[in-house]
Amino acid sequence: MDIWGGGDVNFGVECPAQLVGRDDDLALISAFVDDAAVNGRALLLVGEPGVGKTVVLDESVAMAVARGIRVLRAGGVEFEASVAYSVLNQLLFPLRESFDELSAVHREALEVALGFGGGRPPNRLLMSNAALLCVRNAAVQRPLLLVVDDLPWLDRASATVLGFMARRLAGSRVGFLGAARSHTGSSFEGGDLPDHELRPLDGSAASELVARRFPALAPSVRQRLLSEARGNPLALLELPQALTSPQQQAVESLPAVLPLTQRLQALFASRIAALPEACRNIMLLAALDRSGGRDALRAAAACYGLESLAPAEHDQLVHVDEVAGRFEFRHPLIRSAVVDVSTAVERRGAHRRLADVMGEHPERRAWHLGEGVVGPDEHVAQRLEEAAHLAQSRGDAVGAIASLTRAADLSPNSVVRSSRLAEAAYLGVDSVGELLSASHLLDEARRTNPAGGASLHAVIATAILLIDGDGDVLTAHKLLAEAIETNAKRRDTPEKALVEALYTLLLLCWFAGRSELWEPAFAAIDRLTPNVPESLWILSRTYSDPARTAQAATSVLDALLDGICDETDPTRIVRMGAASFYLDRLPATRDGHWWIVREGREGRIAVRRHVAALMHLCHDTFHTGRWDTMAELTNEGARLCEEHGYRFFIWYFRHARGLHAAVRGDHEASQEVTDELIRWAGARGARGVEWVVIHARTLNYIGQSDYEAAYREAIVHNEPGTIASHIPHAMWTSFDLVEAAFKTERTAQARAHADAMREADLQALSTRLALLTAGAGAMVADDDQFVDAFDAALALPGNPRWPFDFARVRLAYGERLRRARATAGARLQLSAAAEIFERLGAQPWLERAGNELRATGISKPRGCTTTSPVLTPQQRVIAELAGSGLTNKQIGERLFLSHRTVGARLYQIYPILGITSRAALRDALAALPEDPPDGGSARSSGDMPAGLSGQPGDGR
Repeated sequence: MDIWGGGDVNFGVECPAQLVGRDDDLALISAFVDDAAVNGRALLLVGEPGVGKTVVLDESVAMAVARGIRVLRAGGVEFEASVAYSVLNQLLFPLRESFDELSAVHREALEVALGFGGGRPPNRLLMSNAALLCVRNAAVQRPLLLVVDDLPWLDRASATVLGFMARRLAGSRVGFLGAARSHTGSSFEGGDLPDHELRPLDGSAASELVARRFPALAPSVRQRLLSEARGNPLALLELPQALTSPQQQAVESLPAVLPLTQRLQALFASRIAALPEACRNIMLLAALDRSGGRDALRAAAACYGLESLAPAEHDQLVHVDEVAGRFEFRHPLIRSAVVDVSTAVERRGAHRRLADVMGEHPERRAWHLGEGVVGPDEHVAQRLEEAAHLAQSRGDAVGAIASLTRAADLSPNSVVRSSRLAEAAYLGVDSVGELLSASHLLDEARRTNPAGGASLHAVIATAILLIDGDGDVLTAHKLLAEAIETNAKRRDTPEKALVEALYTLLLLCWFAGRSELWEPAFAAIDRLTPNVPESLWILSRTYSDPARTAQAATSVLDALLDGICDETDPTRIVRMGAASFYLDRLPATRDGHWWIVREGREGRIAVRRHVAALMHLCHDTFHTGRWDTMAELTNEGARLCEEHGYRFFIWYFRHARGLHAAVRGDHEASQEVTDELIRWAGARGARGVEWVVIHARTLNYIGQSDYEAAYREAIVHNEPGTIASHIPHAMWTSFDLVEAAFKTERTAQARAHADAMREADLQALSTRLALLTAGAGAMVADDDQFVDAFDAALALPGNPRWPFDFARVRLAYGERLRRARATAGARLQLSAAAEIFERLGAQPWLERAGNELRATGISKPRGCTTTSPVLTPQQRVIAELAGSGLTNKQIGERLFLSHRTVGARLYQIYPILGITSRAALRDALAALPEDPPDGGSARSSGDMPAGLSGQPGDGR
């Protein structure tokens, strides 16, 4: 292999490991290499410093060598830029022996110019032609690729010759591949040559690169690096190395501007140092400015005048848009380089000047004040604490922690300093997921105030760290409940801290799953009255024992949800979602939760809120039938928990996987996941998790038609005839319990539990629970009552929102009708259920519906796809008029029929279309073929029991 670089060094190159995020670029270069080997071509790679041009050239060389192409390589070097033909000497030295094949005049020109002989220097045209002939001759036997890096550093003579050659390669077997920095002047004239811009890596590729090279980085640190590097590969690989080990692990806070390695400093430091002082000062203002340069421009205009920036603009270091009021560094590393070459005194002065122009931005002003002082300063510390609370309300927990930590540094009082550190630790565990950092902050808070008792924030953080470590839910509950009781009696306890502690205590009560553990929480909330936040009060009613206490909270919750679409506080959105969880109001919060997820994916929302939003959306997508989306969200949530150390909270996403596997028919996987979760929860005293998992296990058994096992699973926490106290999931497994009891001929137990659902007034809590309550009652109704009961259940408003539950009730109806020998009605309900199950991918229930349909005499393919319903011409006209809003009497007048006849026809039409009310006619008709075949209805209603479809007309 011939790969030459820098004189007579011949070295072999093996194909490097696959580059991250460069598939499209390498595909383009691969095509270029192939074409150049046949037709001759030139291509310039351009891109910002550090974008990976040299690495891509390395890969290009490897491609060429693998294809039998000879490669000659050279590169510009700054200290040789004044030596004429120095780069051309590197490039053509390996071809020296072939100089003899040239004419005497061309041979002599090359030897003199490249320093191999003496004589008068040749003129540039002669030299250019000689070099071109030399490479063309060399390519006769074997294609040749010339690779030249760092074109801006070429000596002028080499640049002229190479530019001449690159434009005249057509028809040869010579390729020219050069690389140059964007926006950099050069003596190489490549303006008319084709080029390809090597852009920074996209988000996913940048994340993959950092994860590969620095897998141990804390997630928040990784996110910060990704944000600062803006996809620049060199920055992505070098910036982590400039951090200390505690900074890499998020034990210590990162500086406002990340430091650079010596390699990165070398890219820009000399250029920055050469600028005038005023220009450097303005650049420092911009580097420290968090507003995108707007505040820096205002401060610069007041102190120096914007014209002082001209040298930096001319050197392509910055771009100023005075109209938009924005200042932009041309490269992501220039900002850090500006800070690196400044002194501490200069930085503090710049921070103070920035604070002076930020009166209308208290958060940014507080930050700059904090960076501009030396030593304790309680006034500035208070401003930083206020800024932290503002940042927290926006979901910027990382910013809030940084402000609180800096406020603690400036606090002259050790008790106040300890309190601020504890609050930062609480935010670390509650929002960011940096548990190691939070533990470090807690330790520092204790060392700062060893004689004082732990603040509520410190206890909350300790409780969360405890369950995420050993997962000891009962110990965490005891610790927090006692701290709340102690602090509630003290007048100096901040109410906000007490409220936050109560939210956490409610969560721990739920995890513990024991009714007696709720009492301390209720007592503390009662003591807050009348100042208890509505969302906290609602959550205490809907999250503890909703079957008994949620009715009083539904109207208050609905009123709050009316304005949730305008909410921008992620904590409030998530807490309203938790309050809505068991009352099936999550669709009202769906947009807010998706906003949190989108922002979280961009690193702009606290991780814990991102995880909570994913939990709620998993629940929402399950009940509303978007199971593929549920699976994607489940994987995202599990990954986030693993990355951020939330080892306890990952249980929910494992449960969601088990639930998803159960309804999709992967029974073995569901059993394996839920078995593991039961063992895991039992070892940690997390009965609440066990109660949730029972739901998935019961459904898994029902999906296998193992109703005996399903019944025994369902009664683990729910005795037939009562809705278990302080086990919210008992409401959700109630229908399963009734079905399993009914299928195993435990009729008395099934009826007792259906009665318990009705007596608990579950139907008043949500439309889904109303459907399940009515469906359970219909399932166990007497033979002369079940038709009316099922029709009433299917006519309830809001049923289509809950497709799986709706289809299960229809399936139960169809099964009961078939056993009552009402074949036509059974077919209608079973077909409608099968269509929903097929759309959902609920394979076990689809197969069950298919088996029932076959028992009615209909042979269905595996997918159980139903045929389109067929109406007689008269039925269609009546249906269309009724769907347009006409009453039975108005339709009769048009068609010369009595209103009773119209009602009777509608009585026949509803089951044919698979609907139960007049309101559904318009949509059902829209789904019919335009020209139905002649003839009568495909389904006869003659054998349907009375009342199958409810009232045919509304009497209007």
